[in-house]
Amino acid sequence: MSAALSLTPHHQRLQALVGAWRGEEEMSATQWAPAGRASAKVEAMAEFDGLFVVQHYRQTRDGQESFASRNVFGFDQADGLTKMFAFDSMGFFPAGPASGSWDGDRLVLERSSPRGAARVTYTIDGPDGYRTRLEFKPAGSENWQDMAKGTFRRVSPSQTTL
Repeated sequence: MSAALSLTPHHQRLQALVGAWRGEEEMSATQWAPAGRASAKVEAMAEFDGLFVVQHYRQTRDGQESFASRNVFGFDQADGLTKMFAFDSMGFFPAGPASGSWDGDRLVLERSSPRGAARVTYTIDGPDGYRTRLEFKPAGSENWQDMAKGTFRRVSPSQTTL
């Protein structure tokens, strides 16, 4: 790795997401899905010597895969913000990444689209756990709505195959 691409402490913070994880989620009723419980598998790996973290997420409800995503996290040295590009099984192409920063053990990322704004929060609970909260604010609204809350536990320090 060249000196110009050395990891900053911001890059290193993202390494907390690396590994294989299993979680339980509480889903709120939304325009896309009914309320209920879900289970999820997450595998995240460091790429390019830790400059990025690539996360593979699969959610299951009632024994069927109900949602999947691929997320790419990185730190943008130009603006000092953590970024997450998200591609998912709903098929909406992201206009840009979610952006945000760490506040203690919480990473809060937001992005906007013509449909509204989305906010995801990752709260690190030590080396073997984290919690997620996904919120949505429809276009024209001032109110955030809960979409999902999850609790994840590490099952392996490195990625495996889903």
